[in-house]
Amino acid sequence: MAKEWENKKDLFDVVDVRKLTGNFLPGILNKAGKIEVGEGISVVQSFEPIPLYSAMADLGFEHITDKVSDSEYRVYFCRVENKEASFSGVGDMPLKPTAILNFKKIDNSLADIVVNFWNLTWGKEEPAIDQKTKLLLSLSNGVGAGRLRQATRELVKAYSIGVTVSELDELFSMFVWNGGVGTFASEIGPSSLFGAYQLIKTLEGKGKTREEVMGELIEKFGEKNPEVNVIPK
Repeated sequence: MAKEWENKKDLFDVVDVRKLTGNFLPGILNKAGKIEVGEGISVVQSFEPIPLYSAMADLGFEHITDKVSDSEYRVYFCRVENKEASFSGVGDMPLKPTAILNFKKIDNSLADIVVNFWNLTWGKEEPAIDQKTKLLLSLSNGVGAGRLRQATRELVKAYSIGVTVSELDELFSMFVWNGGVGTFASEIGPSSLFGAYQLIKTLEGKGKTREEVMGELIEKFGEKNPEVNVIPK
């Protein structure tokens, strides 16, 4: 069904990110935040930028996607209401899957396959497994495989949507049980993952709100942290 604003989409400012290798999301969201209701922006990418959809929706945007060719997608976003982003610079959830940009450096078609696989796993409208459980499962898989960078990112996201300290306490006890005391002491204990978990416990113990904890968590264990970032500098 056609959207009311579709007839003016070609008048939107165009942002072509096909040649960008870094995380372009904060820049787009900053620009989008200044757009008035009824106006829009057009984003051009070499693969369908599916993770951008929910981030823009969090600001009150609808979108229309045109596939121009196998290496060009043009997405038109129109602001239909004023909404404040849940998290500054990232929209609805922190630590978006920016690693997809690394696949674009190899092949545009590969990036398109990966982003659609990501959407199949994480973007279902009515998933059988709720998002928090998926994140905790992914966190645990990351620990089991030695991918502590991935595990840290999943922890931050899980906390952003409501995981409790009590749940994390039990989860980390399971890591000691399943991985062994030695592995925990030498690998998990000194990691960014354990640091993020301890930060949450410490700040909540001081009476900080979840919003306040998230602010410090993103500052210390967000994309600025080299042990968490997935885009080469």
